[in-house]
Amino acid sequence: MDTILKEIVKQVTPLIGSGEVASYIPALKKVDPNQFGIAIYSKSGELYEIGDSRVDFSIQSISKVFSLTLAMKHYGESMWERVGREPSGQPFNSLVQLEYEYGIPRNPFINAGALVVSDMNQSRFASPQHAMREFVRRLSGNKQIQYDRQVADSEFEFRARNASMAYLMQSFNNFDNDVEKVLRNYFNNCAIKMNCVDLAKAFSFLSNKGACPHSGERVLTGQETKQVNALMATSGLYDEAGNFAYRVGLPGKSGVGGGIVAIVPDQFSVCVWSPELNKAGNSLAGMAALEALSESIGWSVF
Repeated sequence: MDTILKEIVKQVTPLIGSGEVASYIPALKKVDPNQFGIAIYSKSGELYEIGDSRVDFSIQSISKVFSLTLAMKHYGESMWERVGREPSGQPFNSLVQLEYEYGIPRNPFINAGALVVSDMNQSRFASPQHAMREFVRRLSGNKQIQYDRQVADSEFEFRARNASMAYLMQSFNNFDNDVEKVLRNYFNNCAIKMNCVDLAKAFSFLSNKGACPHSGERVLTGQETKQVNALMATSGLYDEAGNFAYRVGLPGKSGVGGGIVAIVPDQFSVCVWSPELNKAGNSLAGMAALEALSESIGWSVF
């Protein structure tokens, strides 16, 4: 594995400089683009890493998987009355589809869907922000994980489009709590700072039938784990999910902070990070690295 990782770094390093860091969130625009890291965590607890795998970054939409997991634990099948399970085929922040489909978001990984999930968690927890932070600390085994206040404040300042989605869903009776409070917690989740090692460990329950390998905690049932992996495979990379399935062939979830997490069912959880994004908003070098990994080891589930 170490030899394969070294070879992949050689392959993808020339790509650095070809994409652009996220600029619509001013705080993210300041991130050094010349960084790249990989961490791979096996369900038996083995860790492989290379590059900038221990540099913290803003996990952004990767946090949507954690929010969904929390909601599934408490709402079960009833949550799907408020959010769908289909790919959107539209940009992650589209309003058009939401209006057309009467305020029911297509899936929990587009922004509108993640906002509904955050609204559910707002109803369930006295302090959703605290609940989320403690959840990811427990999953990753890192008690030092924190929010990036500057990133969260920056996102809240430029919240107009996300607020529009929330108020639109509220007009269709699909939003229960104060919009501004839910947005605060939503942006706090996106602004969680983790690194590749943290994320590979935190997602390992999805590679182990719902149980966390390093703690033994039962996070989800085996059936729920399959469901989350299926949603990641169909909807986890914005409107590039089909391309990711074609090139990589694994369930995955990306964020505009440059991270991508992928699951090799019953084997590994993987996190790659490189801040420069392609036109779809996914890590350019990260996509290439996961494609090379999948080809080298024969990981595709298809």
